[in-house]
Amino acid sequence: MPEKTHKTIRIKWVRSGIGFTRHQKTIVRSLGLNKLNHTVVRPDTPQIRGIVAAVPHLLEIVPQPVAPAWASIPEYTIHPPAPQPVEEAPEPAAAPPEAPSAAGEESHEEEEAPAKAKAPKAKAAKAKAAKKGEEKEKPAAKKSKPTKGSKK
Repeated sequence: MPEKTHKTIRIKWVRSGIGFTRHQKTIVRSLGLNKLNHTVVRPDTPQIRGIVAAVPHLLEIVPQPVAPAWASIPEYTIHPPAPQPVEEAPEPAAAPPEAPSAAGEESHEEEEAPAKAKAPKAKAAKAKAAKKGEEKEKPAAKKSKPTKGSKK
């Protein structure tokens, strides 16, 4: 036997049962409606349709709610980061030592070497001087203890 698609209807309680017979109030309660403006979903069968037809002044069949158009559009989308190809850096070729061709080049290289050697020594001397200066300031920066009679 093929499966049947079960249709459903939405039933809404739209009017109070005050002033109507107890039988009509029990019909509304039998559908599962608990309070005014409450909506329930029931199978669309002739029996359910007959119950609703018995109290049409209290109940109403409402259409299925349509999802708003904006609800189908996502607020934002998160895209995974695109993998980037890893480029291998070419290894630098070892440069052959250059043979001095002129006497001027040799003297130029010699002048650069001592200048480079002097720079770290000068930085070290400045750092030592700065440390000595800090040490001298520390004893002078001590605060005196408050006396017994004074208040903060």
